[in-house]
Amino acid sequence: MRSPHRRIRRHSLIATAALALAAVAGCGGGSSTTGSAPAPGSTGFTPPKIEALKSLGQGEGQVNLVAWAGYAEDGSNDPKVDWVHPFEEATGCKVNTKTAGTSDEMVNLMKTGEYDAVSASGDASLRLIASGTVAPVNTDLIPNYKDVFEGLKLKPWNSVNGVPYGVPHGRGANLLMWRTDKVTTPPDSWGVVFDPASPYKGHVTAYDSPIYIADAALYLMSAKPELGIKDPYALDDKQLQAAVDLLKQQKANIGEYWSDYTKAVQSFKSGDTVVGTTWQVIANLTQAEKAPVQVTLPKEGSTGWSDTWMVAAKAQHPTCAYKWMDWIISPKANAQVAEWFGEAPSNAKACGETSDKTFCDTYHAEDESYFSKVHYWTTPIAQCLDGRTDVKCTDYSEWTRAWTEIKG
Repeated sequence: MRSPHRRIRRHSLIATAALALAAVAGCGGGSSTTGSAPAPGSTGFTPPKIEALKSLGQGEGQVNLVAWAGYAEDGSNDPKVDWVHPFEEATGCKVNTKTAGTSDEMVNLMKTGEYDAVSASGDASLRLIASGTVAPVNTDLIPNYKDVFEGLKLKPWNSVNGVPYGVPHGRGANLLMWRTDKVTTPPDSWGVVFDPASPYKGHVTAYDSPIYIADAALYLMSAKPELGIKDPYALDDKQLQAAVDLLKQQKANIGEYWSDYTKAVQSFKSGDTVVGTTWQVIANLTQAEKAPVQVTLPKEGSTGWSDTWMVAAKAQHPTCAYKWMDWIISPKANAQVAEWFGEAPSNAKACGETSDKTFCDTYHAEDESYFSKVHYWTTPIAQCLDGRTDVKCTDYSEWTRAWTEIKG
């Protein structure tokens, strides 16, 4: 496997989400039936009224992007990895990319009004929508959208009440990995990382971000059903406290928290880490280093991520932004970025364009039953994402404070 460009920290440890989330809390709307599941794409709040682009104009000559490292490669990291220059040649839109290291940085950059589009993760997308920073997307102007996997369309992290706010870039699951020479009985549950009497004390790893609270909540959905958790991103005060208590208990077993996946690879390779949360790309790279590791999607399911290309509400180059969104989910470009970064592509036709013909099997790209067990990162907001209207849920700013408390 070709080593992907190093991905720097995606998600912040200290969030600056309070203002945007306060805006969400002040919005109306919500499900009319207590305890019912929300409609597809429903988030329980009404975003600022912003109209989607109605038609494409003449290309403006450039587009300013905020992107994760590895999402807009122009050959400077590897001459063979370049989907930016072919886009520029095809559209006349010069690409200017600002690489962001955290979701909070992305949110703040987009609020400057200097950028046209952003590759937002689920812990940032609702903040951008709620603050009026991004606009709804007219998918009729994005021809390749029709080939995006249905399992990624109109989801709570990329739409509101059935209105799309972006195009899916790709997806991945947060998996359980272990060293087979240290963990001799293959685990099938997240319980192995939350066991207070863990035989692996000091050698357990976990993802370093407030969004990891959802992993604890996911485990508690089945471990403590009396808590009534239906969605790991929709936690009331009692449910959040239960997740926090579990994570504080887990901290005694943690050898290190990770956010840079290259460091996670080295930790598993050295044996400092023997079990914990991982991504498929980490497993691939660790196995390529000849370390004895295996991965599984535990019986409880997992959390995961699907990044979304979103367009600024006040984009100065909207036509070029739309052309970029269509390009990045086109079969060839989507296959290139998926292989380079290490994720399942969003376009179903991309699987026919990958250089490694087993790539989509490895990343379960076409396996909707697999991804049906994945709870994608979604920004926690005060309006409960599980449809409850008789209680207030905790928002991302509260999760951030809780995470700081957990880590001490």
